[in-house]
Amino acid sequence: MRGFRALAAPAAAALGGLVVPALFFLALNAGGEAAGAWGIAISTDTAVMLGVLALLGPRCPDQLRVFLLALAIVDDIGAVLAIALFYTDEVDLLALFVAVVLLAGLLALRWVRFWRTPFYAVVGILCWVAVLRSGVHPSVVGVALGLLVNAYAPRRTEMVEAVRIGKNFLLDPTPERARTARAVAVAAVSPNERLQQAIQPWSSYVIVPLFVLANAGVVLSSETLSAAATSLLTWGIVLGLVVGKPIGVAVGTWVALRTGLGRVPDTLRWGQLLGGSALSGIGFTVALFVTELALTDELLIAEAKIGILTGSVLAALSGWLVFRLAGERGGQCAPSGLPMLPPRPWRPVD
Repeated sequence: MRGFRALAAPAAAALGGLVVPALFFLALNAGGEAAGAWGIAISTDTAVMLGVLALLGPRCPDQLRVFLLALAIVDDIGAVLAIALFYTDEVDLLALFVAVVLLAGLLALRWVRFWRTPFYAVVGILCWVAVLRSGVHPSVVGVALGLLVNAYAPRRTEMVEAVRIGKNFLLDPTPERARTARAVAVAAVSPNERLQQAIQPWSSYVIVPLFVLANAGVVLSSETLSAAATSLLTWGIVLGLVVGKPIGVAVGTWVALRTGLGRVPDTLRWGQLLGGSALSGIGFTVALFVTELALTDELLIAEAKIGILTGSVLAALSGWLVFRLAGERGGQCAPSGLPMLPPRPWRPVD
């Protein structure tokens, strides 16, 4: 995501993956009581998608995972912005202004390379409270703060200093030199990576599982299943995730490549990208979140959750099928122990 052309292709794919599923959903639900729930069909569950991708093709190129991860990041930003813009009833402009000032202050501190985690945490909490008071959903603050946290490769000067301090510790291993060596080594790693290491266990193993357990529950009674089978809400979500999402992602990628605005690694082939596009239809956590914001009727909520679960399972199966068919035609990574076919150029040629 460092260069414009490298980011343009996954960004265009994510944009297509946001717009097309919403159109599929509205084609069935426009004018109905669930029309405002179009946001359910646009989101991709990043963690589940990458997990399924790892199960489907452990020897697939890392470039595909990187492409899909960049796509999912842009997709998440778009979904959170949709929540902030379209699922907010009233806005307190004064509180929103305070939040913008706090974010601007953090941006200025980032520019002067001031990194003190407790300070950022306090300002982040204040910003969250301000956005909450403004009426905009505060999930947008998490995205904004995440984008502000710096990420970079270790600098050579810091690495040399860490080596020097480490040698001093080896020559005379005192507690003071141990603390100094640890502080210098930690300072060489970007704040983004340090925060990821500290937060990821809590988010992956506590916060997200609790959220899913609290929001994914749906009673699969004969009444809810029969209602979902004939519900335009359920089918709109399924079509958006299973059909609209891969079409939007594939078309967005093609447009970026065709116009020359974006690029992808030459080792990637259309069979791999189409399989990844199908997997991007796995929508779970954000889709469940939007469900609670967009709907109030319990029966509609149950129908939406059934649509999310059904669509996500079908998206995973369709992705597996595309990878399987692509593998038989040389567009997928070879199974374990078999040689890879030589890559063939797949970009559009004038």
